Formats: sequence, C-alpha cells, structure tokens
Amino acid sequence: MADYDVVVIGAGNGGLTAALSLARSGVKTLLLERHNVPGGCATTFVRGRFEMEVALHQLSGMGTDSVAGPLRGLLKGLGVMDKLEFVEQQNLYRLVIPEAFDITLKANRVEIEKTLSARFPQEKDGIKKFFDMLYTFCTQMISILYMHDPEARPEKYPLFYTYALKDAQGVIDQYLKDPYLQAAVNMYWGYAGLPPSKLSFSDFAIMLFAYIEFKPYHIKGGSQALSNAILDTFLEAAGDVRFNCGVKKIVIADNKVRSVITEDGDEISTQYVVSNAGPVPTFIDMIGPENCPAEQLKKLGARTIGPSAFTIYMGLDRDPADLGIDVTTNFICSNSNMEQGYAKWHTLDKPEYSLLSCYDIDDPDCSPPGACQCSLVNLVYGDPWLAMDPHQYYDFKYRYAAAMLELADKVFPGFSSHIEECEVASPLTHIRYLGHPGGSIYGSDQWPKESSMFLNSRSMIEGLFFAGAWNGSGGFQPTLESGGSVAKIIAKELGY
Repeated sequence: MADYDVVVIGAGNGGLTAALSLARSGVKTLLLERHNVPGGCATTFVRGRFEMEVALHQLSGMGTDSVAGPLRGLLKGLGVMDKLEFVEQQNLYRLVIPEAFDITLKANRVEIEKTLSARFPQEKDGIKKFFDMLYTFCTQMISILYMHDPEARPEKYPLFYTYALKDAQGVIDQYLKDPYLQAAVNMYWGYAGLPPSKLSFSDFAIMLFAYIEFKPYHIKGGSQALSNAILDTFLEAAGDVRFNCGVKKIVIADNKVRSVITEDGDEISTQYVVSNAGPVPTFIDMIGPENCPAEQLKKLGARTIGPSAFTIYMGLDRDPADLGIDVTTNFICSNSNMEQGYAKWHTLDKPEYSLLSCYDIDDPDCSPPGACQCSLVNLVYGDPWLAMDPHQYYDFKYRYAAAMLELADKVFPGFSSHIEECEVASPLTHIRYLGHPGGSIYGSDQWPKESSMFLNSRSMIEGLFFAGAWNGSGGFQPTLESGGSVAKIIAKELGY
C-alpha cells in the first residue's frame, strides 16, 4: 500500500489548491516544499517596519457576494474565505507617459467608456463598438470553455471562432486607431508577458473582462495571508506537509509513478504526483530524460521560457498622498510603443516600461501610519542576466534599479528620496527562490499554443500531473484555479 495517494511537489498557488482540494475530498495527500514558507510567488517578507508583498498586484476573478467570480467560488469551496479579508480596488490602473499622456481608468465599464470617449472624442463610436465586441466575445468564450456547451460551433459563437487565436493587436487595430488610446486599453498585456502583437486575443480579452466585471482586489496581509490560509485549511483537512524538503527524484517504472525521493533521501511511495515545479525541473531533473516518453520531451523542447522580473521593493517614509500617488496600480512608460518596450526585455538596456504598485491606496493598514510601501517592476528575460559577468552583477543591478527609479521620479517628483527600506530582486533572485528556469514568473511564454485550450494537466507518464503557470496562463487566478482542476481529475480517478 502506498504511503500517500498523492504527493504534491511545490507549495505555490497551484500546489496549494491542489493539495487542499484533494485533502478535503478525503485523498491522503502529502505536500512537499523546498522553501521554509508556503506560497512561491504568493509570499511576503519583512524589512524594517514593512511587510513587503512579493508578487500580487491585483487579484482577479473575485467578484462580489452577489455576483461571485470564479476565484471567489473556488476559495469558498475550499473553506478559506472566512479566514481572509479582501479589499476591492476602485481603479483598474493609471497609465502615464511622462510629458505626453496621463489617464486613469475606473474598474467599471461605463466609466471606462466615458473616460476614453472624453479623451478621444473622435473615436467614441469605435470605443463603444470595441467594448461591445469584447463583452460578446468573452460571453461566448465562457460558454464554450467554462460552461462546456456541447453544441458549441462557429455558427452559434461566430465571434469566438473568428477572434480566439488572432493576435490582440490585430483585433484592437480594427476598432481603435490612436496609439495612445490603444495603449490606454491594452496595458494589461504586461500581466501576460507578451506584447499585443504576440498575445492571443482570447487571453487579452478575458483578462480585461475579468478585471472590469469582477474587479481587482487586494488581500489584507498580502498574498502570504492567502497562502497561509490555504495551508492551515489543508492541515485541518488532515493533509501532511514538509518544508525545507525538496524532491530529488520521481521514481518511474513501466511509465508509471511509483514514488518520490526527497533531498534528504526519504523514499515516499505514491500513486500520483502533482508537480507545481514546472515541466523542465520535473522531467529533466527529477525524472531524467531517459525515463520520459520521447513525445513528451519533443513537446517540452518546443516551449520557450517566459519572462522573469526585476523588482524594487520599497518602504517609504511618507503617506501616498504626500508622494502624489492616488492610484494603486500605475503603469509608467517612456512611450506608447509597446513592441519597443517588450524588445528591451531581451536586453540589459535601460527599461522603458515599469509598474508601480502602492498597496496603501486601497488598504491604509498596509504600512505604519505616515508611511507606505510600493513595488516597482519591470519584466525582463533571464538570459541576459545569466550571461553577465558575475563580477559586474551587483554594480549593474543597482544601476539598473536607479534607472527604474528615475522613471518613477518623473511621475512622482522626489519619490526616491523618501525610500526608507529597499530590496532589489533581479531574475537571478527569482531563479534562486522559485527554482524556475530563467526565473520565469509566468511559466512558458504565453503563446496561443501554451494556453489552457491546448495544454493538458495530465502528462504522458501515468500518475503525473501538473499545476501552476507552466500548465496554462500565469498570474494568481489561473494558477489557483489550475490546482483545483487537477485535483478534481485525480479525486475522481481514485473514486472519491
């Protein structure tokens, strides 16, 4: 008899929800995590008098009690909603191109259309048609992919079948012309890690739709509160967890999972493994290419590593209002050319695209009185950083951070002079803490073929499944939902 029905590798978002879903179904489950805290990207850390948020900027998919979003339904079903406090954010974001363009969009469709139409009156008709199309498209997408309409066909859902795999830029071009207007509408492309010309319209559309309809949210206590709540509920459901316990090997025999061997040398027998660690560490490091089906390795070789991030975590000695900050989420760009901004991610050039988040706008309790905390993020690929001369790393790291702060100071004069606590994380930092190839925060590049429409959580090895950003879309909502989805499949196979 196996020691456990399921072993879950990695306590990131997908691993946590998979483990909890399984345990609540009665499945004997062990969760293994090589770090000393749960969460992966969903964590916080303390510097001085500030508890810094690592990765969560805006939680999507929550909705309200009366109009619940899919993530609210998942968390409620997992029994963790009563352990958490959520704060609804009033704005989607502010976009600033210094000395050129500045606009703030509310988290409300009517207000968004009104704001955009007032700023671009010559495109009022196109703006309305764009959002009408967006909402119709997303309604059709939900019916097909989430409601699983058995009668789905092009005649019934023509908009979805026409635009689903088109690039976002091409679709936007049909409705909106002014480059600043396009920039104002498509800024969430950074949340997917690909520019509009390469991002599938379906991924872009459902993301924008979800933030408008289900609102962006902040979690009191940061994302660590969410990870802790899921872990606590997992333990209450008789789940077992080991921290500081990485997996060295997944034992395969006859193309079937047999056991896992920890870095401490313990062998734990199991029928199933859910890996939240990603396919490269799982197939190459833990299983070994010699034990993998050739077709599995071929598919793995066709994937490309997605972007990592360069992040400055800051505690400041002023209230947000004193710094001129009145919106939580601020996209700061040097120009409206998103393609140019994306191209910089592949280099060590001065950044042209940053996201400044100030959590105290919606949650004044986030920092001590008279202070606030912010993060300044620029997405970058890990390769240029890995190729850097180690002797140059620290000097270049802080010069790069200084260039990002210069961009922030253009929008919020004097901002950097009020930094009390500061921690800087490069792609190498993310490699160290996440263990992901290239320090990727979204898994593979989110090409259309990497979406949940085409990826399967079940591998070609019997009993091996995947959860998390490497098995579909990145971000909090998709990765949390991925764990619940894979748990349902395994629980059903086990007869629970």
